[in-house]
Amino acid sequence: MELSHPKILSLAVLLRALAPRRARGERVVFTNGCFDLLHPGHADLLRRCREQGDLLILGLNSDASVARQGKTPPRPICPFAARAFVLAHLEAVDYIVGFEQDTPLELIRAIRPHVLIKGGDWQVRDMVGGAEVEAAGGRVLSLPLLEGFSTTELVARIKNL
Repeated sequence: MELSHPKILSLAVLLRALAPRRARGERVVFTNGCFDLLHPGHADLLRRCREQGDLLILGLNSDASVARQGKTPPRPICPFAARAFVLAHLEAVDYIVGFEQDTPLELIRAIRPHVLIKGGDWQVRDMVGGAEVEAAGGRVLSLPLLEGFSTTELVARIKNL
């Protein structure tokens, strides 16, 4: 079975889908990550991201991009297609676009979101693409994380079973 969903788009298709929505004045929110093992912290963050605008675009790291981050144990645990498929079923997420690079800077430049958001483990000043979003008149936010949930902690608990 192929894991596909209409919310999972290439960048070119995403940009075409955004054009009429932008023309209607809809505010685009962007966040990104690897979302390797989906947990309540992810769902909570994505819901709050979506509340900051009219639609939420999730930039999802490719498997190679995640692997280059040097996370332990070697990640990703779940391949891109599986991660994207699960995320696409979340109501808060409007579109998912993958990226191969180490950072989502190229996506952010192409998408031109009105709001760029990361979880509270990121400082606004350190967010890739933040300067570009602010220069275009947008906002950059760091939202608090839901305490007690992280992929690293989840992996550690699983290893200790």
